[in-house]
Amino acid sequence: MGDIKIAFRKPIFPVSEKLLKYLEKNNRTVKLQFLYEDLLRFSDSINILDKNGKDTLWLSVLYPEHEFQEIEACLNKIYTLLHSDGHEATLPYLKVDTIDFCTFGNSRPFRVRVRNILNDNYTNFYIKKADASRIYGLELEDLLSTNRINFLVYKNTLIEEHILGIPGDIFIQDYLPRCSELEKSQISKEFVKFNERCLIGLLGDMRSYNYVIIPVHDFDQVIYRIRPIDFDQQTYEGNVKVYLPQCFKENSVIVKMVLEKLKPNSIEQYQKEVRSHIVKRVTSSQRRFEELISIMKKEEIAPQAHVEELKAGLQKLTYDVNFKYCKSMGDIVDTGIKFVIRNYKIYY
Repeated sequence: MGDIKIAFRKPIFPVSEKLLKYLEKNNRTVKLQFLYEDLLRFSDSINILDKNGKDTLWLSVLYPEHEFQEIEACLNKIYTLLHSDGHEATLPYLKVDTIDFCTFGNSRPFRVRVRNILNDNYTNFYIKKADASRIYGLELEDLLSTNRINFLVYKNTLIEEHILGIPGDIFIQDYLPRCSELEKSQISKEFVKFNERCLIGLLGDMRSYNYVIIPVHDFDQVIYRIRPIDFDQQTYEGNVKVYLPQCFKENSVIVKMVLEKLKPNSIEQYQKEVRSHIVKRVTSSQRRFEELISIMKKEEIAPQAHVEELKAGLQKLTYDVNFKYCKSMGDIVDTGIKFVIRNYKIYY
């Protein structure tokens, strides 16, 4: 545990032509008459406070009425493209309730809430600057985990669906103290698995506010799942600890709980289950995975110094000499996955 240095203003990496073609092939692109920059034309804003009066670092933004009508029409259209393949029958029943702007973080996202006026149900989605490393994170999560990710790209604009769940920091503070001992054991197991998935997929900075905990009711019990919601730190930092949620002080309460609830052999078994599952996922979508990795290998999505530091750290961690020959972050991801396949394919 301790402070881990992370680049607060990580550069935005452009989406290359090869990555764009991959996204087009896999129905991840869309044509719009709307860009991220169009939402920056707000004329006023209001700080959004949480229930305790604390600043959330989000602003509720306002637009001149004549501009808002045009923006609302575009956002409603984006909603249909994200959730119903552009089917326009619902457009007359959609209304943009709020548009919020986050002043914290690299992607400076807008959060859009669209409400169906027929039933008052609402859905959130996000509009961000398109960043190649973030897109790789989204795709790898979709390929390597059971979590499906819905997103679209148009030029320099990235549209992401909202991932439902309780933010980890809120869960730890407000919900975890009320959990039963059995539920705490179950959450501990899920955190071990989450920790392992992040390391293998090299998804970094999973502090408690960058993932959600999802309670699922199953007959007479509640089980929990953990999902990442921020993919900004995909294969960027050189410190291997950045890719281990257990190393962040924000997760110290759960880490302590894991050590209290689980024996070392149980932790090892859960790690093996994750590795085996990833082998199955890669094998079942091998062509798509290999196509993505072949593009990622040639991309510059981190400083070379970070590449050198990370491959040395992973070689020390795994004793796999193949990391020594990696030249890019894509090479490191590929080498790590191949290491898992070689060592854990026997488990299925």
